[in-house]
Amino acid sequence: MNPSRYSRITGTGSALPADCVSNAELVRRLAARGIETSDEWIVERTGIRQRYLADAGTTSSQLAAQAAREALAAAGIDATDIDLIIVATSTPDFVFPSTACLVQKALGAPGGAAFDVQAVCSGFVYALATADAMIRTGMASKALVIGAEVFSRILDWNDRGTCVLFGDGAGAVVLEASTTPGVLASRLHADGRHEEILRTPGNVCGGAVIGSPLLTMDGQAVFKLAVTVLDAVGREVVEAAGLQMHEVDWLIPHQANVRILQATGRRMGIDPSRVVVTVDRHANTSAASVPLALDCAVRDGRVRGGQHVLLEGVGGGFAWGAVLVKMSGDA
Repeated sequence: MNPSRYSRITGTGSALPADCVSNAELVRRLAARGIETSDEWIVERTGIRQRYLADAGTTSSQLAAQAAREALAAAGIDATDIDLIIVATSTPDFVFPSTACLVQKALGAPGGAAFDVQAVCSGFVYALATADAMIRTGMASKALVIGAEVFSRILDWNDRGTCVLFGDGAGAVVLEASTTPGVLASRLHADGRHEEILRTPGNVCGGAVIGSPLLTMDGQAVFKLAVTVLDAVGREVVEAAGLQMHEVDWLIPHQANVRILQATGRRMGIDPSRVVVTVDRHANTSAASVPLALDCAVRDGRVRGGQHVLLEGVGGGFAWGAVLVKMSGDA
């Protein structure tokens, strides 16, 4: 590994489906199915006020490609310059080929490596750490790292406890080789002993679905574990970068639930004003939530060049991780 070779984020982008569904509209749709809920119930427990839902013709790869184009434009580079595409998703278009290969086709950028990462809601953080390692070792120079989901496809719309939580979308970053440190440190973890608290336990066998193709979750167990591991991995990665927590300008955690966001920031001693929250607008978009939130904060001017941003993901597996980045001036 070249000790003077680093990676840095040079562009961000995002994509959302056309159908913006407010809580009031979701309540109406669920009532038609005999499911009772309310805007007040959803906001009080989750902080979510709306979400974007894909229509039947919109796929993860399409959202990913759209977000990628925005990130490429922000970075000022052409798709043909990209030599690595990693897509984090739990809702791929196909069993195979990978969503990343479909994005590569859509962008007209063949030749470089392209593959998917499956770490559910922590997927983008896993993908970013992987791309950073590949750039540092010289296996790639310019990478697209994308989180893309159409989670609405795997929801049980008769389960009020889960169907109100999720939305669809994609977020992307361009990661480029640099002599200036951008990704300062990353740490990834998993504990498969907790796989049962958040999963979609189905598969295809002989043309039939075996098990359940719909998401199931033990919300209380997820909350307790998520807050604990996000606090621990956040501290771990900041220490690994040789910084103190007060030097973190922005915390961008996985946008699962406003209570988790608040509790995570509180445990790490980060003021709520420095926690980026988009769950109210996007709901939980799984692997897309962190890059979506990052793009929002970059484009509205909160996240600026030279600032330290702590990105955290946690989700099914049970998997979690964090990446600390110093934003480049042109991101």
